[in-house]
Amino acid sequence: MTEPVRKKKTAILQTCRRLHRHRISIGFCAALAAVLAGTFAVVDRSTAEPKPDPRGLGVREISVTATPIPTFDRTDSSRHKFGKLTFLGGLRLSSPEKSFGGWSGLAIDPDGRGLIAVSDAGLWMTARLGHEDGRPATFGDVRTGPLKALSGSPLGRERDRDAEAVELVAGTSNNGKLLIAFEQNHRIGRFDIGPDGVAPPTSYIRPDRSSGTMDGLKGFEAMTLLTKGRYRDSVIAIAERLHDSNGDHTGWFWTGSTANAFTLTDIDGYDITGMAELPGGDLVLLERRFNWLEGVKMRLRRVALAELKPGAKIEGEVLLEATMAQDIDNMEGLAIHQDHAGSAILTLISDDNFNQLFQRTILLQFKMQAGEGEQAVVR
Repeated sequence: MTEPVRKKKTAILQTCRRLHRHRISIGFCAALAAVLAGTFAVVDRSTAEPKPDPRGLGVREISVTATPIPTFDRTDSSRHKFGKLTFLGGLRLSSPEKSFGGWSGLAIDPDGRGLIAVSDAGLWMTARLGHEDGRPATFGDVRTGPLKALSGSPLGRERDRDAEAVELVAGTSNNGKLLIAFEQNHRIGRFDIGPDGVAPPTSYIRPDRSSGTMDGLKGFEAMTLLTKGRYRDSVIAIAERLHDSNGDHTGWFWTGSTANAFTLTDIDGYDITGMAELPGGDLVLLERRFNWLEGVKMRLRRVALAELKPGAKIEGEVLLEATMAQDIDNMEGLAIHQDHAGSAILTLISDDNFNQLFQRTILLQFKMQAGEGEQAVVR
């Protein structure tokens, strides 16, 4: 056993001992540590399975099994309130298809039923989400296909097809317009989607000099379109991990062809993995932190649209923080829609790194009551 492997095994066992206090089987964790298969490799891509090559795949229907996740807290099934949000339920999604997984970006139709996800292997997926008693219950009509280049051919090189975020900017996931953000070859593309799936891009937004220093695997991970306020119709993106001289996260919003930089206070070293707009125009960020001693953590943070301007430093308001005491995985995609009562419904999806033996694709839903937390804290 090499020294790096020995250290990872020790770290996993230490994490398991802490989890044992939450009634999670230490024997189960120890077994995983023993096989050293990257139990908590949620952000360590060196341990992930090889990504599928989508170039030989056409648009097709696939079978996906949805297993309910009734509770969020692993030790208290009666608990539903977490921070400022209420847990509605979730689904564990699995498929025999080797191309299923790696879902890094998520967008949802205004009715909360249709959705589209994109993977860092260069695939898109559309589906219909069904509910029972207000909880996610079914996941059907699933179709997938390859994302395409300007030429109309499927994206080829792995660095070109690393899709990390998607936003539905008009219509629905069956007939509408999308923005899709990519890292490695950093860019944000405009795409149409219709009955035949996602069409080739119509144009791209490229990073300017200030964003040109992004790490290949830490680029445009969080992206959406502003539909309210003075910067309406501006695309906004935040790098997964690009810190300024003060250690804060870097983001941009585009007015015309101008990229306007701003910063977001780094809180405890989390990466930024997703972003979506609330009905009133404020933004919610999805954040994730991982290390070998504590496993994976997740945060949802709200930022006020009113404070967004070139050069702004925004801190925001934490809505929810979750650890391995809750039912989370490598949460990367975030979408928001509004229910009939006016409440914002937040939908999250995880990226399993195509490591289906030790990671999961899960979909979680939370509700923010109408009018709750109207003001974000900005410093």
